[in-house]
Amino acid sequence: MKQLDIKENRGLAAWVRRRPGVQAAGLLLPGLIAFGLFFVIPLLIVVGVSFTAKKAGTVDWTHWTLNNYVSLVTNFAGDFDPLYLNIFLRSLWFALLTTVICLLVGYPLAYFIARRGEKWRAALILLIMIPFWTNFLVRTYALQLIFRKEGLLNSLLLDGHIIKQPLDMMFTPGLVLFGLVYGYLPFMVLPLYASIEKFDFSLLEAAQDLGAGTFRTLRKVLLPLTMPGVVAGSILVFIPVVGSYVTSDLLGAQSSGTLMVGNTIENQFLKSQNWPLGSAMSLVLMAVVLLAIIIYFRVARGDKKGAAL
Repeated sequence: MKQLDIKENRGLAAWVRRRPGVQAAGLLLPGLIAFGLFFVIPLLIVVGVSFTAKKAGTVDWTHWTLNNYVSLVTNFAGDFDPLYLNIFLRSLWFALLTTVICLLVGYPLAYFIARRGEKWRAALILLIMIPFWTNFLVRTYALQLIFRKEGLLNSLLLDGHIIKQPLDMMFTPGLVLFGLVYGYLPFMVLPLYASIEKFDFSLLEAAQDLGAGTFRTLRKVLLPLTMPGVVAGSILVFIPVVGSYVTSDLLGAQSSGTLMVGNTIENQFLKSQNWPLGSAMSLVLMAVVLLAIIIYFRVARGDKKGAAL
């Protein structure tokens, strides 16, 4: 019996080895199960909730409706209400500005780090990563201590007789934008550094020897060849900023000029107890982000083809 079992096991192992597709499926199975449990099933629940009606702080699974999506641009009486549309547009604007500023600041910084010696590169990358060792919420509270009227910055300016009255910097769109750039700048620098570090800098010298100026060399040689880092960093910044709510909540206090879609979704789930509307907002936000990423990739691909031609 033992010899028979060994032969059967060997036969099964040989059968699996002869079929690479079965091996690949076996390797992918744990990941597919985790993906289904922690992404697909929760997403399907959110989709289902978005088509239901609110019922005393919970969900009425017996009443299916499209009113949650309709109410994003109109009220239930049918009149145009731009409230939610303005919030979505403001969130996209904050995300776009944050991404552009992080790129303008992060690219020279990543280039500077990549051009240093090995020891200096390690030290500078460590400084970039140090903020990750502290909770994002704690760092946002630290910005409150710095920028409030009785905070560190106003105290230094008053003690230096630079200003006579404390500056009112809290709960403004500018401070929210600063907080977003501060929080997500490392997500831009690290992919850019990884891309620039692999760049062959002798190409810059060759371009300059052929008569290209510094700006043209950077635009025609360095930027196209490091575009994967630009794309990766932009996506890593843009996506979380669109749905961000901690920064605008603590630094903007959800005022009219700082309220973002993340704060609105939070309010629908925790304060208004309107889970269907909050789910609809989440799905619309997901669709908008996905559309923006598709457009970005297509534009980048078109620019790459144009440069190749």
